[in-house]
Amino acid sequence: MEDTDKYLIHADVTADGVVERNDVVGAIFGQTEGLLGTDLDLRTLQQSSKVGRIDVSINSQNGQSFGRITIASGLDRVETAILAASLETIERIGPCRSTVDVERIEDVRAAKRREVVERAKGLLGAFEESTMSSAELVEQVRESSRTGEVVEYEGLPAGPRVADGDAITVVEGRADVVVLLEYGIKNAVAVEGTNVPDAVAALTTERTTTAFLDGDRGGDLILKELAQVGEVEYVAVAPAGKSVEDLSREEVHEALRGKVAHELVAEAGSPREAVAATDGSARPAPATDRAAPATAEPAVSEPGETTTAEGEPSPARPPPTDAGSGAAVESAVEPTGEATADPTESVDEDESAAESEPSSEEAVEETDEPATLGAHVRGVIDDETDQARLLDGDFSVIGTVPAAETFDAVAEASAVPVAVVIDGELDQRVLDVAAQRGVEQIVARSTGEFVKRPTDVRVRTADQLRSSD
Repeated sequence: MEDTDKYLIHADVTADGVVERNDVVGAIFGQTEGLLGTDLDLRTLQQSSKVGRIDVSINSQNGQSFGRITIASGLDRVETAILAASLETIERIGPCRSTVDVERIEDVRAAKRREVVERAKGLLGAFEESTMSSAELVEQVRESSRTGEVVEYEGLPAGPRVADGDAITVVEGRADVVVLLEYGIKNAVAVEGTNVPDAVAALTTERTTTAFLDGDRGGDLILKELAQVGEVEYVAVAPAGKSVEDLSREEVHEALRGKVAHELVAEAGSPREAVAATDGSARPAPATDRAAPATAEPAVSEPGETTTAEGEPSPARPPPTDAGSGAAVESAVEPTGEATADPTESVDEDESAAESEPSSEEAVEETDEPATLGAHVRGVIDDETDQARLLDGDFSVIGTVPAAETFDAVAEASAVPVAVVIDGELDQRVLDVAAQRGVEQIVARSTGEFVKRPTDVRVRTADQLRSSD
């Protein structure tokens, strides 16, 4: 009968006493018999399969019985409505008075139509997605020719020469490897993000390594981490704002020809500055103090002797020093020779220049700030400060809070920290909020048990960081 169902009659039954399913079914047949004539007699309709099985569910409670009657009908709408109305003539079930109320008549085909519509929508969407334009067909074939030689090295996209070559080129993603293969460079391997895999870090210690970076902040971060966990001999960089995958053949080869030694990049502060400062001699231009205004920039020739661009004496500025070398700062600030001009007269002559000149005390504070992740770990964890320090991409301090308040500090930080150093145990709660905010790495004194560990946050203890260094 299920194949020919058109409608379902739903009716509620109530009896003033305890009755069972058989009592209800008997009452339906007995009290509707002969009521509607031979053609609509319920027994005759069931025998001809025009009416299906009568389903009854009934429960008794506090001396009363309540239940639901469901009858499947293959009749037309009018005949089904007449049959449903006949159920409400039932006044007794067994020895008990009762009432039957038809709640609704459900169109089974309407439900099936809804299912058909939903399924058709899904099929149409899949059909449209599988349709490709001519341009997409051409691009897919071209892409297959490009990626024909892409292999995997320890699960990472790489060129065929990575495994056995003497030199490698480290790039950011698979698309970069594909482009370099197209241009004939077959020793590229991708780190697939800013978190350098251990396999690439180990490979850089065995091969001559060139880091070929995108011209953005992400490239700078990759180089910083690669220098910490591996060894880099040369650095090449795409033009500012461009990715390696966007470069033409000429731009790729020009960038690789202009690569510079990694030591020069460390001195210049960023790969783009190091490449821009070279003129073919593989030596960068002299580094300048970017913190000072251009009009007050001194050119230091010998310790204790400072002159301006015009050769006039001016107050000496502290030379760049490592954090903690206060003696070098004091010797640079001490005026010598002709530079011992009256500071009062200097302020009177050019008050605005004096206001723009940072004080020696501020310069000391700038140079005292740690410049590496390891230095922050020593300052926070090794010194047992019971604090957490939030750092940006240059490892400058965004904020310092008690270790117990790390969760709130990361969650509410206006500038998303790139790294977090915690003098305490890293728990699941702090790790989750760090992953949600986009923190790239966390160094803690210890780590707890993690139910889930996000793959985009690099987690290390202080001991692991020191052993990798």
